[in-house]
Amino acid sequence: MVLYTSPFPNSFLSVLHSFSWGLIFPCYWLADRLVASFVPTTYEKRQRADDPCYFHALCIIITTPIYLALLVASLPFALIGFLLWSPLQSARRPYIYSRLEEKSHANGATLLTEWKAAGNGKSFCFGSANVCLLPDSLARFNNVFNTQARAKEIGRRIRNGASRPQIKIYIDSPTNTSISAASFSSLVSPQGGDNTNRTVNAGIKRTTSMEYKGDNSGSNNSEDSREDKGGAGEPNEGEENTCIVRINGEDNGHMSDTEMDTVNGQAHASGPAEPSPEGDAEISKTPNHKQKEGDSGSLDSYSASRESLVKVRVGDGTVDQSTVNNKLLYKASIMKKTSVRKKKHTDETFDHEISAFFPANLDFLCLQEVFDKRAAEKLKEQLHHYFEYIVYDVGVYSCHGCCSFKFVNSGLLFASRYPVMDAAYHCYPNGRGTDSLASKGALFLKVQVGSTPQDQRIVGYISCTHLQAIAGDTTVRCEQLDMLQDWLSEFRKSTSSSSTANPEELVAFDVICGDLNFDNCSSEDKLEQQHSLFTHYKDPCRIGPGEDKPWAIGTLLDPEGLYDEEVCTPDNLQKVLESEEGRKGYLVYPTSKNHSSSQKGRKASLKGNGRRIDYMLYTEEGLYLEWKVEVEEFSFITQLAGLTDHLPVAMRLTVSTGEDDP
Repeated sequence: MVLYTSPFPNSFLSVLHSFSWGLIFPCYWLADRLVASFVPTTYEKRQRADDPCYFHALCIIITTPIYLALLVASLPFALIGFLLWSPLQSARRPYIYSRLEEKSHANGATLLTEWKAAGNGKSFCFGSANVCLLPDSLARFNNVFNTQARAKEIGRRIRNGASRPQIKIYIDSPTNTSISAASFSSLVSPQGGDNTNRTVNAGIKRTTSMEYKGDNSGSNNSEDSREDKGGAGEPNEGEENTCIVRINGEDNGHMSDTEMDTVNGQAHASGPAEPSPEGDAEISKTPNHKQKEGDSGSLDSYSASRESLVKVRVGDGTVDQSTVNNKLLYKASIMKKTSVRKKKHTDETFDHEISAFFPANLDFLCLQEVFDKRAAEKLKEQLHHYFEYIVYDVGVYSCHGCCSFKFVNSGLLFASRYPVMDAAYHCYPNGRGTDSLASKGALFLKVQVGSTPQDQRIVGYISCTHLQAIAGDTTVRCEQLDMLQDWLSEFRKSTSSSSTANPEELVAFDVICGDLNFDNCSSEDKLEQQHSLFTHYKDPCRIGPGEDKPWAIGTLLDPEGLYDEEVCTPDNLQKVLESEEGRKGYLVYPTSKNHSSSQKGRKASLKGNGRRIDYMLYTEEGLYLEWKVEVEEFSFITQLAGLTDHLPVAMRLTVSTGEDDP
């Protein structure tokens, strides 16, 4: 299958499309600014309340007649442009595939080594987020604004979070399980781009707690422990951007100057390249992403949550090569203590957490609601600092391919560190109401993640979708889930080059990501909860229809509270979501017929921990029979605090090949 690198098959149509859009854009921009001036966000309302001179009201009075006059003047040109633009959409391709030719520009892409399906297997990390990048006037109805600046900052935060070094510390001594401040400061200045795993034998100063005690620390909090699943604790084949530190527990925990220098050097060698000067020098123009003390969202701040810096796994009793995943900042010479992030459930087989950062070594990213074209370009530019392959501007326009007229695309965007082999898009034909104006649908992708010693390709399938949003449209969403399964089955058949007798490809994973716009606890969503999709695909957060696991939280934030000081930074939002009372105040909860729909009034008898409408599903069906797929960790991410009204989610899957397993 040929991947489309341009929206039109020839340059003439591309030029004609650019000309027609150039005629439409002034009218579009003026209408957007005019509506936006009358839809203030809660942040702007607070600012205006402190303005005794009513300066903003005066600006509206002056600018509104100007906008109206220019809008009327631009209408004839917009009409001509529309008459050219609309028929051109029949020749438009359903997506644009962007590959970064200059690989040195992508911090993440240079770190990959080809997986040869040997050793203990390999892990793959998937992320998904609804980023609400609509035209500014429409975004304000979700209480976010300045779409262009938000797009750039969202891209910066994602790629900075994903490109952090992942440092694993293996503790050889069962009595030396603590990490001192000296050990963090010696591992905090990643530079260079060496893609090999580093091992350092060093004694770490012993402290009284496994909790790191930073400059602003108070009392210590102990980390919950769980038995390590990794056996001997050796890294999987192909783990990138990883530094390994071995703690022997000898010499009474003292570290010599020589050993300290060794740790410094190894940490420097393992880290990714610094972000681009352009990205670091940028000054945010909106409060959605203004850096404050303690805001570690962009990884450029001088403080970081303790959870984001260290993740501990210690066995019950004797510790045998246990793992500590240290997720570091670029600049973290000053670190702040926060409360314990991870929670322990003895019956759970994988890690789960509320994290202030996107996972290190993020491999695949699925985004929804990237509707604005200019914002999509800015977001793509930032993501290309880490992801080499991006599929964006997905969808159809006008009346082409769907039953009703489409003003905007699907809003889907996919980014990958691995090459995309095939891609296909389908538009849901049954959209209703305002959703029918967008070409919501499903994007299906096939990626190559490695090869076997016998030159068989190792591939994976990823589906990204966004379902009907209007409450009460249960039957519409169920129909869309039916179509999603059918289209995915067709895509796998049409792109498979293997036969049972002579397989040319081995399928490692099949994952579905997206905003499904229903949760697993609402009484109104019972039909979706019982859909057959969940018999073929597993939801790591779900026990069964109508019941989530105790640690799972909602992903839909209450828009009215986005700019409250308690939740306006990643660290603050992380702390709030760890408490039940905090979740009640800032998450949207499942609807029920038994209590009022008032958000602020729901303080008791609430089912679940908020509306979880953003999903990550995986299946074990249709994969290579000799391999086993397991969830390694699941994260709810607060790094985009103040930039969107959804919580991103991430899942790391481990593909075990069965070779050399203990």
